[in-house]
Amino acid sequence: MQTTSSLSRTDILLMAFCTGLIVANIYYCQPLVILIAKDFKLSETDAGRITYITQIGYALGLFLLVPLGDMFERKKQILTITGLAIVALLVAAVSPSFFLLEIASLLIGICSIVPQLILPLAANLSSDKERGANIGMIMSGLLVGILASRAVSGSIGFWLGWRAVYYMASAICLLLIVLMAKRFPQSFPAFKGSYKQLMSSMFSYMKTQPVLRETSIINFLAFAIISAFWTTMVLFLANPPFNFQTLQIGLFGIAGAAGALAAPLVGKLSDGNNPRKNLMIGFILQLISIALFYFTGSHLYLFVIGIVLIDIGQQAIHVTNQTRIYTLIPEARNRLNTIFMSVSFIGASCGSALGLWLWGHGGWAMFCYGIAGITLLNILIYKFYGRKNKTL
Repeated sequence: MQTTSSLSRTDILLMAFCTGLIVANIYYCQPLVILIAKDFKLSETDAGRITYITQIGYALGLFLLVPLGDMFERKKQILTITGLAIVALLVAAVSPSFFLLEIASLLIGICSIVPQLILPLAANLSSDKERGANIGMIMSGLLVGILASRAVSGSIGFWLGWRAVYYMASAICLLLIVLMAKRFPQSFPAFKGSYKQLMSSMFSYMKTQPVLRETSIINFLAFAIISAFWTTMVLFLANPPFNFQTLQIGLFGIAGAAGALAAPLVGKLSDGNNPRKNLMIGFILQLISIALFYFTGSHLYLFVIGIVLIDIGQQAIHVTNQTRIYTLIPEARNRLNTIFMSVSFIGASCGSALGLWLWGHGGWAMFCYGIAGITLLNILIYKFYGRKNKTL
């Protein structure tokens, strides 16, 4: 395996750049739901299925493909999967039916797991002193990509149609393949066993690593909250009293992108002696944001403040937990990350489905009650595990 000297500041910035642009593939569809519903003559709720189908695909890719990063050379794996993502994006762009778009969305999710290969690569090549800061920097790129993707897809979808967004995404991935092939360092893992042994070892880690269990459960619920919000807020803003179009809805992603600037700071704080304290900060910010969403009414400034706070809270939880798991078993970082992120994105897909269900059964108020309850549950889980894991 390579040494830390092979990873420069430029490499970290490039990894952050690539991570943000590739993870965006999962989220382009969210502001496009209204346009897709009109094109295929579906209800907005039915068209919204592609949001959690894409996230289910991502969870599958995490579970089945990311562990291979502990088995094979990581750079080659990254380039191959990005190439497959281009194919999936083009299938989505030309889909003549919603069913084919659903299949393409599943494949886009599966092939968008490259950020979860880049993060363990960076962790392996970083010193203990710099690991949290480097992860925070890459996470900042990832989060900006997630949040800015909504503004980009909303704008392009409004002017050129939803299919143009997928054509654009495939062109971006093609450019990234060229950049990553030239600049990414190679990394050869130490694991020499079979794929079956590789997968079996993950279940062993789930049994023997309480910190891994805690971070995964907390992230499951945190991802459910943030995913439910970004899925449901499209319906909230598209209906009275706002009646916004796709272009206007997508621009709200900029507010969330502003909150992503906190990720490097969270990463540095996570290198300290007690990173768990950052989790409670995240929970409190989530509760404040939910209160702002509930009392928004026609006051959009409260809604925008809530977006910034909920995304900072999400980063405080996610970056802290990801840094914690990377300290556990260095030679198994891809497998630990697989468990952690697979559970997280199962939570995301459940959150999208839950958000649509809450909206259908009680509108925005019911949605706010539901995610407030999930946040309080997360605090109880945090307190329960706090008796055992006070420093990790």
